[in-house]
Amino acid sequence: MVDYKLEVIVLPVADVDRAKDFYKRIGFREDLDYVDGADFRVVHFTPPGSQCSIIVGTGIGTAQPGSVQNLHLIVHDIEEARADLISRGVEVSEIFHDEGGVFHHAGTEKRVPGLYPGRRSYGSFASFSDPDGNGFVLQEVTERAPGR
Repeated sequence: MVDYKLEVIVLPVADVDRAKDFYKRIGFREDLDYVDGADFRVVHFTPPGSQCSIIVGTGIGTAQPGSVQNLHLIVHDIEEARADLISRGVEVSEIFHDEGGVFHHAGTEKRVPGLYPGRRSYGSFASFSDPDGNGFVLQEVTERAPGR
């Protein structure tokens, strides 16, 4: 079996410097800021503890700014992660779980306020967006499913 590792996600942004400031403010490590002329810039960030990074820039994609949604950031303690982001000036939704209990529906449909009953792993969420509207979901995972 060949290993396939998701390592980088390109996020479309309208203002690279504004995005750079945001991701640095929320604690993502800046790995690279490379400029080659007026039409090409790559800024590479890695979230703390992650093996997958994000890239923002100029001349690196065709998607509209803010069009990437539901990027999941997995955290061990969603209350702590939410409080950390708020302390860094990020507007974060209240913690919620889905009424079906498996995975959240699109948008805000079928959200139930609060932690998943019993705080089952994979069941609690909170959401936030970057300045362009690219959407992230915090998901609490305290115990991994087998094989992960």
